[in-house]
Amino acid sequence: MSATKRILLVSYAYAPGVGGIETVSRLLVAEFVRAGHQVTVLTWTASDGSNDGPCPVVRHPGLLALLRWTAWAEVVFHNNISLTAAWPLMLLRRPWVVAHHTWIARPTGQVTWRDRLKLMLTRKAVNISISNAIAAQLDCPSTVVPNPYEHTRFTVLPGIQRDRDLVFLGRLVSDKGVDVLIAALALLQSEGLTPSCMVIGNGPEEEPLRLQALAAGLDQQITFAGVLRGQTLVEQLNRHRVLVVPSRWREPFGVVALEGIACGCVAVVSADGGLVDAAGPCGRAVANGNAPELARCLRALLTDPALLAHLRAGAEAHLARHVSSTVAQRYLEIIAQATDARRITMTARTQT
Repeated sequence: MSATKRILLVSYAYAPGVGGIETVSRLLVAEFVRAGHQVTVLTWTASDGSNDGPCPVVRHPGLLALLRWTAWAEVVFHNNISLTAAWPLMLLRRPWVVAHHTWIARPTGQVTWRDRLKLMLTRKAVNISISNAIAAQLDCPSTVVPNPYEHTRFTVLPGIQRDRDLVFLGRLVSDKGVDVLIAALALLQSEGLTPSCMVIGNGPEEEPLRLQALAAGLDQQITFAGVLRGQTLVEQLNRHRVLVVPSRWREPFGVVALEGIACGCVAVVSADGGLVDAAGPCGRAVANGNAPELARCLRALLTDPALLAHLRAGAEAHLARHVSSTVAQRYLEIIAQATDARRITMTARTQT
């Protein structure tokens, strides 16, 4: 995509919000601008007064703003499909690219009329999916492009001893399955295996999880560290051997697995969903919500240093696919294909 393009990037959630979609949108914006393209972001996340970054950010756009910025764009890119921002495309024919970061359904799995409308509209777009699991839910063609991670932050640090066993990083909510991890640790304890475990994060399930650990006699093994950020987080990940992502929910992807792998951990993830794509050859997958299977997997890893070393050996090649510049270049190639296809269609119509 050599020629400069005017890219309208629609991301309902954006900085200063914190989350997966916000991080990916911010990384893509930076790379698109670095590649020489003009980018404007439309978002419904309020500003906190800080610098918006390398491009204009239009927050809570009204109807006229949606029309004006769609007219300005040479291509419209939705980082997750937004019905609120899609309607101008019915009036202004622009190439439309949609990156799908989650399931088009309610959190309960119910598919509402809004979800059915989204699925129907995806047939009019050029589609990108962040994992094979997400691509499988669409009934139209989709190119799988995995998510990036912050590779300049998450890395193996010299001089830190990897002297701890298991670490969990995420929100303490039922979907994330920390209770499954605690149950697996109880099973390992009954066999005489007592690995250390750090739980990084907070949330409404923290107190019930503490009580579960206490009741199982695991309070000396499990450390609830609260929220860690920045260099402190990276250092803690570097101290651990295995990152455990035991989600009950079918995660669409799982950047946390990449972050752990980049810091030298082996990833143990839930098998149903997109976490298996994130872990790649650098981990093991177990059935969602299955504590005995998780215990067996952890036992195998913790008692076999050679297996851990083997799984770590593939990290460099796996992570290379998830560097933000590499991911952004793949996005730009797809955007270029969409604009070229639109140009050919319009030329053919004019000639007839």
